[in-house]
Order: sequence, then structure tokens, then C-alpha cells
Amino acid sequence: MTRLADKIAIVVGAGQTAGATIGNGRATACRFGEEGATVLLVDRDGDSAQETLELVEQRGGQGSVLVADVTKAADCEAVSATCVARYGRIDILHNNVGIGTGDSGPTSIEEEVWDNIFNVNLKSVMLTCKYVLPVMRTQRSGCIINISSIAAICAIGLVSYKASKAAMNAYTHSLATGGAKYGIRANVIMPGLMNTPMAIEGYVSAGHEREALIAQRNNRVPLGGMMGTAWDVANAALFLASDEAKFITGVNLPVDGGQTTLIG
Repeated sequence: MTRLADKIAIVVGAGQTAGATIGNGRATACRFGEEGATVLLVDRDGDSAQETLELVEQRGGQGSVLVADVTKAADCEAVSATCVARYGRIDILHNNVGIGTGDSGPTSIEEEVWDNIFNVNLKSVMLTCKYVLPVMRTQRSGCIINISSIAAICAIGLVSYKASKAAMNAYTHSLATGGAKYGIRANVIMPGLMNTPMAIEGYVSAGHEREALIAQRNNRVPLGGMMGTAWDVANAALFLASDEAKFITGVNLPVDGGQTTLIG
């Protein structure tokens, strides 16, 4: 029996940055689909989300695409309403949108950059949850998974990204405490250094040499001296979404090859 049989899952950020590897949202959509979930693939880039749907279907899954900007309340309300209209319920909400573009240190951060990063990384999660939670409360069940980062608890010079991810962890804690009486679970995944297009391509386009960058990042990972991949995040999400994790809520789960073990 598949682990998400008959479940309906919204994957926000189901497209991805172009690149040679696969992104976290796309990989998670594929794993959810493989394990029996019907997936609503939400992204600003409809073409990229459609590419994800094709991969989902190639792997035996099913779903559909919805173009939305999840920093906008009306779009998030439409995400929830569309999922219910198409599939009748919402069992899983997976929030995978995040950026760090233009971030810097505390004396050089620009107000516009700070606001943009918080809008994308945190406001989007608040808005999707705002409109999905009433559906889950009525069902008396549901699972929310928010993709944070070990940056929330590790030393990093990018203040807006770090602060937004730390705030996401705190927000998800509130979801878990408030949702428990409705049978709703809420957890965070904190990826470490990952070999995904979003993590690599921006640095390469800024002039970093690809192989040197990858080697440098690999060397920082204790477990095997190798970055993780989007499949590592996707498999963690699959576990948290499944009934195997039915007694787990309010957790911040590092998927980081042991990087957070170096703290202290």
C-alpha cells in the first residue's frame, strides 16, 4: 500500500530554478505522487510547474497545476478554494517557497530587500496557512510542512534570510500548538547545504566557478563530505506527511548531513 494513498496535497513552489539538478519542491511533488497523493502544483511559473506535473505523471502520480503568487492574499485564498473545488479536501500543505536574493549584513541590508525576503519566505506561509487551515479544521485533520533552513539556528551573515527562517520556525510552532486540538500537525524541515539549482545557479551566475563551489560546499558537510540533494528533503517531507509521523508535530527537523551537530 502506498504511504499517501488517497491524500490530497498542495505543493507550493512546485516549479524550480533552471539547472542540471532537481529542486526541493519538484522532488517532493514527485515523491508525494509516487506514494499515492494527488498533488496540486502551485507556482508563479506555470511552465515550470507543468514540467513538474509531467515528471509526476511519468512516475505514476496524478495532479494539476495552479499559477499563483503566494505573497498575495487573493491568490492564496484561490489556492485553497481551487484545491477543494478540484479534489474535495486538503490533507497536506507543503510550503517550499524561499529566496535570499540581495541579502547582506545588518549595516548594509536594504529595506526593500528585507521586505521582499520576508514577503516571500514568511508572509507566503502565513497566507497559505490562513486559507488552508479552515478546511483542515473542518476535516479535523491535516498536515502542514514548512521548508525552513539550518540558517535559522546556524551562524550566517545574511540577516534577512536567517531572521525570516527563524520566524518561520516560531510560526510553525504556533501552528502546531493551535492545530493539535483539530488533529492538524505542523512541522518544519531545515535543509542544510543542498545541491539544488536554487542553491548553486545563483552563485555560478555571479561568477563563481561551479566545480570549486560544489567542492567547497561538500567539504563543509560532516556526513560523507557531500551536500544533500532535493530527494533527501523530499523523503523527509514524505515521512512527515505520512501516517508514520501521525504522533509528530512541532518539530524542526534538520536534513543537513550533520552540520547542526557542530553547534556548541
